[in-house]
Amino acid sequence: MIDQMKEILENGCREMGLELSERQAGQFLKYFELLTERNKVMNLTAITEPEEVARKHFLDSLLLFQAIPGVLEGEKSCIDVGTGAGFPGIPLKIMFPKLKMTLLDSLNKRVKFLEEVSSELGLTGITAVHGRAEDFGHDSAYREQFDFCVSRAVANFATLSEYCIPFVKVGGMFVSYKSGTIEEELKQGRNAVKRLGGELEPVIFCTIPGTDVERAFVPVKKISGTGKKYPRKAGMPGKEPLK
Repeated sequence: MIDQMKEILENGCREMGLELSERQAGQFLKYFELLTERNKVMNLTAITEPEEVARKHFLDSLLLFQAIPGVLEGEKSCIDVGTGAGFPGIPLKIMFPKLKMTLLDSLNKRVKFLEEVSSELGLTGITAVHGRAEDFGHDSAYREQFDFCVSRAVANFATLSEYCIPFVKVGGMFVSYKSGTIEEELKQGRNAVKRLGGELEPVIFCTIPGTDVERAFVPVKKISGTGKKYPRKAGMPGKEPLK
């Protein structure tokens, strides 16, 4: 089962133009072990079969490379907002070890899990922090400090933009992982992006290797500083998305 998982990862990475080293393969397998073990006592994921985790969590997270290859080059800084069990942040960090990665989540027990994963996998240059995006987005240590921001969290695009764009440096990028029909959501979120200092770029569609599951990547270029009033206080972006 584990051998099959490794084969799926190797083949999927190859299909995306990535080369998976033995060390990286071992890190993914260890991550899977920790994820499924901790999932017995806390709600981390509904997906637990090795093949499904390999495709729908690990390869899905890495699809960003295929969608926007240049965004991952060099020693960039990245924040994963609403990371949950560490997706896409930890797979991206495993595959691109030069990335300086920050994982932000509002649930402390998930943050403790992410710290354990980082330690067990021997990852350096990665930090897990406990808090809400609405608060950290106003903290000078995080606000407009990152080359790019990613989020695979399930939220309205306008809401996600208010959570994420404040973290990005001018000239940087926010990339939202989306699925399903997104045209109306993007139409409603376009003005929100502008108000937050961003510019919506063309959506990129990719299929997860070995599946017929399509993923949409929504890139937002940060072209000017975000107004001081954003993000609004906790709960507001979700209750009343910007229009």
